[in-house]
Amino acid sequence: MKKIIEQLPLMNLVGITARTSNIDEMNPTMAKIGPTMQRFFMEGVQDKIFNRKNPGRTFAVYTNYESDEKGAYTYFLGEEVTSFKEVREEFEMLTIPMQTYSKWTSNPGKMPEVVINMWQNIWKMDSSALGGKRAYLADFEIYDERSQDPNDSVLDIYVGIKLK
Repeated sequence: MKKIIEQLPLMNLVGITARTSNIDEMNPTMAKIGPTMQRFFMEGVQDKIFNRKNPGRTFAVYTNYESDEKGAYTYFLGEEVTSFKEVREEFEMLTIPMQTYSKWTSNPGKMPEVVINMWQNIWKMDSSALGGKRAYLADFEIYDERSQDPNDSVLDIYVGIKLK
């Protein structure tokens, strides 16, 4: 995994959500991330989003944290949009304010192991290794052309941080 510190501007996203926790995600009968991803990609949800900024660039966002990585959070799967005009009623809207991130890029690997391993490593890091204390505002993964092959995927994980 390679790390850089990066500040991103405000982003507007449209997509679908599920409320979950990391504990629930470890139990296949309670997990919601896999089924949400399956619905998004298998049903062509992204093609129903209007005003897509970068079609095919999917954001998997963890937001509305109850506490930290041990509590409940909202999992949001969608795309960045240029405007919230014409949002279909089955979708949620999410605005991520300008924030500083510790950006991690994976080595090529098989999905979902590559993303699970990345998060497990991130959870073990202290704030100095991360580049700052976690903000727990919005963290996300980006799935784009580099992650099309499930056996050889590369993705970026952005962890929101508070600078010292």
